[in-house]
Amino acid sequence: MKIIIEEKNNKKQKNNYRLNRFIDWLIYMVGYAIVLITASILGGNSFIIEPDYFGLWGLLAAIIIYFLNKTIKPVLIFLTLPLTIITLGLFYPFINVIILMIVGELLPGVTVNGIIIPFFIAILISLMNELIDNFVADIIIRRKRHE
Repeated sequence: MKIIIEEKNNKKQKNNYRLNRFIDWLIYMVGYAIVLITASILGGNSFIIEPDYFGLWGLLAAIIIYFLNKTIKPVLIFLTLPLTIITLGLFYPFINVIILMIVGELLPGVTVNGIIIPFFIAILISLMNELIDNFVADIIIRRKRHE
């Protein structure tokens, strides 16, 4: 009988862990969408998120960027590593611009024009994303300490 109780508790802990990870991911996506919307507001005509469904397009763009960063970005980094080394890392934000351009092609509500301004927008997105990462990580760590 004890084994069954422990097994039920173990399943409940796994389900709670999965739910917590999903909520953490969702918080991260909303934060990233806010970063993209802010970049769109600051980006002028170079990076545009359609204002009709601002939040929806921002969230969809954040999710697509997340998956592209997990799948395509490592390949792009590997392929452009010599160029990144030669330019002392200055080419790395162009990889983020390429990811933004792919998102612009996939989503009709997101438009990326040019290369130079999106280069600076990619740097801004990276900096703002780092702040969001640290903020969200801090919240998650505090929450786990109280559990």
